[in-house]
Amino acid sequence: MNLDLSTVRNIGIAAHIDAGKTTATERILYYTGRTHRMGEVDDGTTTTDFDEEEQKRGITIYSAAVSCPWRGQTINLIDTPGHVDFTAEVERSLRVLDGMVAVFDAKEGVEAQSETVWRQADKYGVPRLCFINKMDRIGADFEACVDAIGSRLSVSPLVIQLPIGAGGDFGGLVDLVDMKAVYHRQEELGSTFAFGDIPDELSEPVRQRRRHLLETVAETSDALMEKYLADQPIEPAEIRRAIRAATIEHKLAPVLCGSALRYVGVQRLLDAVCDFLPSPLEAPPVTAADAKRPDVEHVLSCDPGGSLAALVFKVVAEKPVDLYYLRIYAGTLRPNMRLLNVVTGRKENVTRIFRMFAKRREQLDRAFAGDIVAVIGPKSALTGHTLCDQRRPLLLESIEFPETVISVSVEPRSSKDRDKLLEALAVLERQDPTVSVTANPETGQTLISGMGELHLEVVVQRLRSDMNIDAAVGKPRVSYRETVTACGEGEGRFVRQLGSRGHFAAVRLRIEPRAHTRGRANFEIISAIPEVTIPPEFMEAAEAGITGAAQSGTLGGYPVIDWKVTLLEVEQHRVDSSELAFESAARIAFHEAMAGAAPVLLEPIMDVEVVTSEEYFGLIMSDLNARKAVVRQTRIRGSDRLITADVPLAQMFGYITKLRSLSQGRATSTMTPSHYAPVPPAAMKALVG
Repeated sequence: MNLDLSTVRNIGIAAHIDAGKTTATERILYYTGRTHRMGEVDDGTTTTDFDEEEQKRGITIYSAAVSCPWRGQTINLIDTPGHVDFTAEVERSLRVLDGMVAVFDAKEGVEAQSETVWRQADKYGVPRLCFINKMDRIGADFEACVDAIGSRLSVSPLVIQLPIGAGGDFGGLVDLVDMKAVYHRQEELGSTFAFGDIPDELSEPVRQRRRHLLETVAETSDALMEKYLADQPIEPAEIRRAIRAATIEHKLAPVLCGSALRYVGVQRLLDAVCDFLPSPLEAPPVTAADAKRPDVEHVLSCDPGGSLAALVFKVVAEKPVDLYYLRIYAGTLRPNMRLLNVVTGRKENVTRIFRMFAKRREQLDRAFAGDIVAVIGPKSALTGHTLCDQRRPLLLESIEFPETVISVSVEPRSSKDRDKLLEALAVLERQDPTVSVTANPETGQTLISGMGELHLEVVVQRLRSDMNIDAAVGKPRVSYRETVTACGEGEGRFVRQLGSRGHFAAVRLRIEPRAHTRGRANFEIISAIPEVTIPPEFMEAAEAGITGAAQSGTLGGYPVIDWKVTLLEVEQHRVDSSELAFESAARIAFHEAMAGAAPVLLEPIMDVEVVTSEEYFGLIMSDLNARKAVVRQTRIRGSDRLITADVPLAQMFGYITKLRSLSQGRATSTMTPSHYAPVPPAAMKALVG
């Protein structure tokens, strides 16, 4: 196996749904020689969309990893979903990748999910390339798409290619680095291409873009700035080196163009991946906390000879054993190694290692720092867990996922299937971190929560088809939350005689509102009690009682978010105090304090984006207003109108069907969780009585 990490690229392809990610991936696999026939999304024959549900729906649901060679380098590529309901697949992929190709539809430009994946890449500091796809589509507008990338994504786009024509006239592209026109041969499926002269009609746009490219690149490199100011020629190799350095430092994002469907521009995209995106050696250093001393951090170099540290970023539940995807950040992984799961404290065996090619596996005898591989053997690992050398326990930063916003009840058709259903739900929950399974304490129903209607539909379909469970499924319903709007204090006393043992504890605390912070824990517990007053185990029990109580509020039993609790006072008995007593007393105190802190019910608000032609604009606006939408903006994009609005999720069930009816199937929409907002008083009264 190649140990030269400088020739490895760990990248992902991400975009809004229908921008052409999977088609581009399919072309990449063909041109790199990993497949001998190109599959098509519409035919359900693509390599990475191998799941039956993906083929049936024509969309990517699960991220798939493939590996391919190009120009003596190895590209480990993950094709991610574009639908917002499956954004967790993008989140966990970007957490472990070193670079990303963001694909844009040349007609639609920057769409809602485009912004979401861009923010996710910002969060993890992932360098990006932009590929403006579908230049052959009617209405394609390269310049408008570049402008939207710059304005909506807060990035400096650097155009390094210009399209030759657009729509039906799209015939090739101009490489602004080499200053050559590139024409792909359609009859040979684009596998060969020819260089030619730049068309006369493009001479002025090319001259302007070339000057802008040189100015921008020179600003990032002192050496090139000297040459530029002295009007000395700058070689293409020098330009590429400067673009690479600026891309890795997030100073700019190179912009390429093409049409994956028509075989144009994919090889040049592969060249750009090798030229501009970082190897594992150039990726930002990863820090890990010392498991024995959490306040101490270690910077991990991508060193195959170091102590092993790997992050589990995906679990695939299979029979007879689960498959675990790992990104190795340091050390060398070999079969039959015994590792420490730092999160659970358990030892895990890694029996076999695989390089994945969609659903196919290639067994490896070792894997090195910088590799993305799959393994079998672990038993208790979950997404976000760290596996490391037992002699040097390290904890890598985990992966945070958005909160679920919608749920359905699911019940077995007969009582004998209940255990089978619960076992299947546990499998789904282990595999997908955005699936949450809970029991309603009032009705006894089992609830599955997820990211949207489509997400839950796919989960239920998996229960029925993959796991052969005929379950009764209720209608989707909103996952509400509770919070406090004022300060409140409460005291809990727990005095019980259980068997021969007495239990005593008293806890007094204060609860108050806490500002919501995206991507972080939505609560905080602090103590105003001197450490010597209470043993650490009792304090931990009290905190466990508080967080447990927050799972069911005082209004409708919904989880409580955005709160801060201060422990004010405790009482303990020399003999009878116990962890059970402190946990129970803290629960009582939390609910009492919350009842006096003006609790309110919160509902998820969705960021809705609708694209429609002018003739249906009025009807769609009227329908959104009836759904209590707050329209933030309407703007013109080409021949279409684009509406962005905040709408309560409770008002959006069945919206896609209604939108199709209003627009004769011509309008499209996307819906992304935005934030939680208080439920209006009348609606809250109806919900909680």
